[in-house]
Amino acid sequence: MPNCTGERDLFGALGRRRIEVGFDGGEVSSDAGLLLLRQVERKLGLLKSVAPMLPDPRNPDLIVHTTEQLLRQRVFGLCQGYEDLNDHDQLRLDPALQTALDKRGKTAAEHYGASSPTLCRFEARANRKTVVDVHRVLVDQFIASFAEPPQELILDFDATDDLVHGEQVGRHFSGYYDNYCFLPLYVFCGEQLLVAYLRSAKHDAALHAAAIMKLLTRRLRQAWPNVRVVFRGDSGFCRNRLLSWCERNDVDYVVGLQKNPRLLTMAAPWREQAQVAFEHYSTPQRVFGEFAYQARSWRQARRVIAKAEHTAQGANPRFILTSLPEAPQVAYEWIYCARGEMENRIKECQLGLFADRTSCHLWWPNQFRLLLASLAYVLMERLRNIGLAGTEWARAQMSTLRGKLLKVGAVIVRNTRRIRFFISSAFPYRDTFVLVARRFASG
Repeated sequence: MPNCTGERDLFGALGRRRIEVGFDGGEVSSDAGLLLLRQVERKLGLLKSVAPMLPDPRNPDLIVHTTEQLLRQRVFGLCQGYEDLNDHDQLRLDPALQTALDKRGKTAAEHYGASSPTLCRFEARANRKTVVDVHRVLVDQFIASFAEPPQELILDFDATDDLVHGEQVGRHFSGYYDNYCFLPLYVFCGEQLLVAYLRSAKHDAALHAAAIMKLLTRRLRQAWPNVRVVFRGDSGFCRNRLLSWCERNDVDYVVGLQKNPRLLTMAAPWREQAQVAFEHYSTPQRVFGEFAYQARSWRQARRVIAKAEHTAQGANPRFILTSLPEAPQVAYEWIYCARGEMENRIKECQLGLFADRTSCHLWWPNQFRLLLASLAYVLMERLRNIGLAGTEWARAQMSTLRGKLLKVGAVIVRNTRRIRFFISSAFPYRDTFVLVARRFASG
């Protein structure tokens, strides 16, 4: 038996008062912020919409945890910082999680969440149809987030490395990243996530980008026939097939263009101008210009914008290809460079919500894990942009939101009539916590 007296005497005294510690505090949780996630989900219905899309071969008479509850448990766990399935062996006993999952029952065991083996079997059921259907829900959720039809949508495409450390199906060594990895493709519009598509690293970074662009454009114009769609990406997406499709379907584009000797020659006047100005003023110089350029495989010339930059480190010329009519400097600095914000969103998915935990052996469960992190991102992004609009955390990172609002300690008392969460009277973010709850409780 544990030495309870020894445990209580571990921390000495404060003046004449002895400091005692005991592990008999009853139902206590460090995740009271799950109530906010429950509010967000009730308002959006995101996971409720996804659950019917997931295969469930179980005998209905023997089901203890519904598909929606399993999905909630996994996604809410990611939001709270629990990236591994084995975390749920203890987390399933947490009364805050049980409340967020809407668990009901007469016995304590009926309140429990799912164990890690149950969640593992849940993930293993994913297949290609699952992935397609979940993406449809993500796009529909994006469309539903607009109260009025938007005039313009800029779709950001980017690939990123997802390192693997096992023998996962589809893994491949990438010379660019110098490691074994997957190469998922993300599509964002502003801060909202539309696509998280797992791919092998043995393919080009733009693999299937044209097909995804086609599907997205068709669905978005079905909802908003007059919307202007702009495709934006780095030089990895400067592919003739993709750009030609955009031109045939009235989709504008702005993409990076890898420099080559011919481009450098055509941009020579602006490069020389920047160099002369730097030598005269000894401060970094930028000069912008434009010209028509046609690669050998292109059927027509396209507009190229050149940025001739010269600093103490030397010349740094860059090029973009665009169909937009804006002035060269505006198109480059205000439109193209804004795509860098997407990289922060990808970091939030991978570092903050563990999208890179693709450690399953089979392909489709790993793709499903990527989507679980994406669903967690949507909930957190809506919490931030709706619940925290106008507050000091309207631009906060996922990890900040988790630490401030979700990882909140509470004593929980449950009886037949109430579930009461007793949060500390000294909780410094009480007003913000209540504000978010009210915003998602209305309507």
